[in-house]
Amino acid sequence: MKKMEIKGLLLDPISNTPVVVLKDAEEKFFLPIWIGVFEANAIALKIENVSTARPLTHDLVFHLLEDLKARIDKIVITDLRDNTFYARIFISHLGEEIEVDSRPSDALALALRFDAEIFVEDEVLEKSRKIEVEDPRNPDRLKQWLEDLDPEELGKYKM
Repeated sequence: MKKMEIKGLLLDPISNTPVVVLKDAEEKFFLPIWIGVFEANAIALKIENVSTARPLTHDLVFHLLEDLKARIDKIVITDLRDNTFYARIFISHLGEEIEVDSRPSDALALALRFDAEIFVEDEVLEKSRKIEVEDPRNPDRLKQWLEDLDPEELGKYKM
């Protein structure tokens, strides 16, 4: 497993879909994960330390777990099947560890709230290099966009 962190959040110009980009400390490995708009907003709000008048879903889960004396220690991106990523959330509660299946976007939004570690299985990193991009207009366009991405563009996601 590789320990990763959120490098940034941006909008894929081809699909207009939010992308969260994970990186390792040495910046040898980057992992883009396409996510939903609501999850991207939850991640962006936490990254930018923006509070809302009422708790949103990920904040509610944070408060529920906190009030139950539970915490998220880490999340792990565990698999990549059919261009879909899978994750597990590891929760500590009363001396026990509980594993919960999750979408990576939800796991990442919660990891930020608990300051939990983020890991990616080595096999997922290897599989992600072979993702088939389906863009009938130009199948290599997205791959080239990711390779040419300027680090300054990361974090420019607009809520």
